[in-house]
Amino acid sequence: MKQKNVGVIGAGAWGSGLAQAIARGGHKVQIWAREQDVVDGINNEHENKRYLPGFPLSENLTASINIEEVANGKEYLILASPSLFIASTAKQIANVPSIKNGETVIGVLTKGFVASENGPRLILETLEDVLPSCYKGSLVYISGPSHAEEVAMGKLTGLIAASEHALNSIKFRELLRVPGLMAYSSLDVVGVQICAAAKNVIAVVYGALDAVSEHSDIFGDNAESLLLAAGLNEIQTIGFAMGATHAETFTSIAGVGDLDVTCRSKYGRNRRFGQDIIKTDILSKFKDLDDLIARIGELGYLAEGAVACKFVHQIAVSHNLKLTICDGLYRILNKEIEPMALLQELMMNTQIEPEN
Repeated sequence: MKQKNVGVIGAGAWGSGLAQAIARGGHKVQIWAREQDVVDGINNEHENKRYLPGFPLSENLTASINIEEVANGKEYLILASPSLFIASTAKQIANVPSIKNGETVIGVLTKGFVASENGPRLILETLEDVLPSCYKGSLVYISGPSHAEEVAMGKLTGLIAASEHALNSIKFRELLRVPGLMAYSSLDVVGVQICAAAKNVIAVVYGALDAVSEHSDIFGDNAESLLLAAGLNEIQTIGFAMGATHAETFTSIAGVGDLDVTCRSKYGRNRRFGQDIIKTDILSKFKDLDDLIARIGELGYLAEGAVACKFVHQIAVSHNLKLTICDGLYRILNKEIEPMALLQELMMNTQIEPEN
């Protein structure tokens, strides 16, 4: 296996976890972090104590606070910045020589939507407006059931590399086939992005139901599976409305696989947020959804589903979509309905099969 030179932009848990997997596979990886303590910890102690504590990192993985240094001259570059910062981050590397001339193959881990004057936009759509024109239709979106902690440990994980550019999808698929990772190609870029973003909304509701189920005579494992299946149907509805091309995307690891692990895993922050809505009344400190999003750092962890919920609501309104679960969470977070009232309403009205 020929060693590849890989850059990763963003040293959060997911970026660090995947960087570690690639480095463990024998490739040379450099990661960019905003914080000097993160850079020093990775370089000197081989640990990202801020975002991925407790996981030793390979000596093949180094870090820098200089974003242009990390981006330039790499065969592969992986963007892992949060959705709120992905556009501004990409602008910082757009004029780096190896990107300006299109030599570097770029993959993207960021999940969610980006706000615009014309409504929510997908991640790759946003990046294509910022990066050089040679990247239009050639970016690779990487997703799948992949909690960073297990990826960092080398536990078996499957990923989808989706791109309109078939060769670039194959290149990333091969790069990601290292010990602990299995990677597959897809051409359904829109569908995979929708799955990655919308599943977080379902996972918040799932977490709330899970918390209620602990002491309920009505809700249990069967109800949770009902919710998961109905949630997958809503994700598919959003996907096709936004331009998804393959129905099998939603039954693949990008769809049902990622949804399942996000809902059920102990590592899931969105599931945790849903549980906290019931167990600690965490919403009591916020006035409405906009207030929650503006002060989301006060949660102590990032619940992407709360932000995605607002975007999904806007998509549903603009496309006239019936999304019982997603709309229900919007009403909870916006203080229009109490969580228990919604859960009872959902179990009476969830739809498993798509409407004709």
